[in-house]
Amino acid sequence: MKDVAQNKNKDNEQKTPGSPGVLKIMQSILAGALGVQSDKRRQEDFASHSPAPYIIAGLLFTAAFVGGLIIVVNLVLPGQ
Repeated sequence: MKDVAQNKNKDNEQKTPGSPGVLKIMQSILAGALGVQSDKRRQEDFASHSPAPYIIAGLLFTAAFVGGLIIVVNLVLPGQ
């Protein structure tokens, strides 16, 4: 019983209120990139404790987007 209680406490410590999950961060980044993010979601994002996950995800998304564009252009224009 004591081990179960300790595991529950560890789970509660790891997930603090307001800390965003990976899926939520990805949804926010994509919605922001497309310009369709709701005001409620934007306020939730700004209420989180650290902007670092959003910054990192945004940089990764931007790099993937630019890389995807480069690949598409190279496929369309193979001779150049």
